[in-house]
Amino acid sequence: MNDVGILTFHCADNYGAMLQAYGLKEYLRRREIKVEIVQYEPPYMTGRHWWIPYIPVGGLPGILYYGWHRWKKNLKMGRAFFEKRTKMECFRRQCLTEGKRKKLYLDAQLKKLTYRYYIVGSDQIWNPSITCGLRKAYFGHFKNPYKEKVIAYAASLGTAALPSKYDRTFAELIKHVDAVSVRERAAVSYVKQFYDKDVTAVLDPVFLLEKKEWEKITKLPVYKKFIFIYMTEQNDKLVDFAKKLSAAKGWEIIKVTDGVAIDDAEIVTDYTAGPSEFLGYVHQADYVISSSFHVIAFSIIFQKKFVAFLHSSVGERISNILKISGLEHRLYEENTGVETEASVDWREVEKRIKESVEAAGNFLMDNIRPREFC
Repeated sequence: MNDVGILTFHCADNYGAMLQAYGLKEYLRRREIKVEIVQYEPPYMTGRHWWIPYIPVGGLPGILYYGWHRWKKNLKMGRAFFEKRTKMECFRRQCLTEGKRKKLYLDAQLKKLTYRYYIVGSDQIWNPSITCGLRKAYFGHFKNPYKEKVIAYAASLGTAALPSKYDRTFAELIKHVDAVSVRERAAVSYVKQFYDKDVTAVLDPVFLLEKKEWEKITKLPVYKKFIFIYMTEQNDKLVDFAKKLSAAKGWEIIKVTDGVAIDDAEIVTDYTAGPSEFLGYVHQADYVISSSFHVIAFSIIFQKKFVAFLHSSVGERISNILKISGLEHRLYEENTGVETEASVDWREVEKRIKESVEAAGNFLMDNIRPREFC
């Protein structure tokens, strides 16, 4: 019997989702907390990654429409689709769940678990666009005779606030959380509207581990002298920026599959990378250009030269971490661009991150109270 169960997006074939889950689990284990990731893998989260996708949005028409378009992408990947899936599952089994528990597909199965405390988060567990509506499980709202406390760690809405149509549901579900922390500072005021206890902002779990700890699970690529790009949506300005830098430096442009198809002879795509390979590309890149929060996060951890682009609708995450680390000047601005070779005082960045990590650790330890586990 373990004391803490983590309910998060470990089951999604998404680099950031899997690595943040690893970061939180390992941080707690290194502090002698008995913790496991709950193998809650509902079809509404895993289905989008199947060979024939299942995406429960918009009723049957939506399921067919989104499933068809995702399947066409899978067909184009061909054999690479299965190679990537294998790497994802191997990482999940070896580093996250360790194959100790049976998978849970329904909320009703959560009542049989024996954890005392549940940590919900991190990642966008409160973003209804990802979870196909707000889900009770990610608020710890389920009957269980052993459950004593629900702690939200670095939970994200994806934006600073949810659309008003979700306010009533959110207000009801947040009552089931005993301690709340969110990932973006801008979301604190929104959550406080519906929650009568303290709400604090903390770092994403990937920052809880130091560089040397991430290097242990990093697999370096064969490429040398390259620019690594990763997009969370189509961004022509990002691609153009990368090409100009590539022409100036004489470096290749490398990307991994990110859901954005680019048919461009100037860009090399690795269709089979798993989480360890993903870390390797960030770690070994001479330059990183991305609109992904977790790519920027690992660029900071590995102290890389990088430029951040904001997502058109969920850019708050990147803005937040750049402000915390004092790296706002690494953000591409529409009117002024960005200075590619601007220097960075990494000692100052480390100091800022360390202070935030200590605050995040205090939030976790104060709520888990490890002295009770002795």
